[in-house]
Amino acid sequence: MVKVRKVVLVTAEHHPYHKLWAKIAEALSKKIGVELEVRKEDYVYLVEYGDKDDLGMSWLPQILVELDDGRVQWVLSQLPLNERLQPDEEKALEVMVNRLRELGIEL
Repeated sequence: MVKVRKVVLVTAEHHPYHKLWAKIAEALSKKIGVELEVRKEDYVYLVEYGDKDDLGMSWLPQILVELDDGRVQWVLSQLPLNERLQPDEEKALEVMVNRLRELGIEL
């Protein structure tokens, strides 16, 4: 079974939720026991591996995982919101864990 080698956060320090994304990425890396790599404004990486819109464009921030078989998969590209339309950290972690399970990745 495939395992996560590391969690990758691609972000920009000027993004209004940069610190929140960093906190969420760190929570995922701790939960699954792997290192966290932070890449700043690495659009080339996102174009190759990240989530894209219907025109093929990527955006920041996104959280991805690098797998031990060499693949890279995105696990979070948009923050889930709570009933007050505020970012929901717990839901974000749940979304990422569910995405990993859907991809058949061992946690």
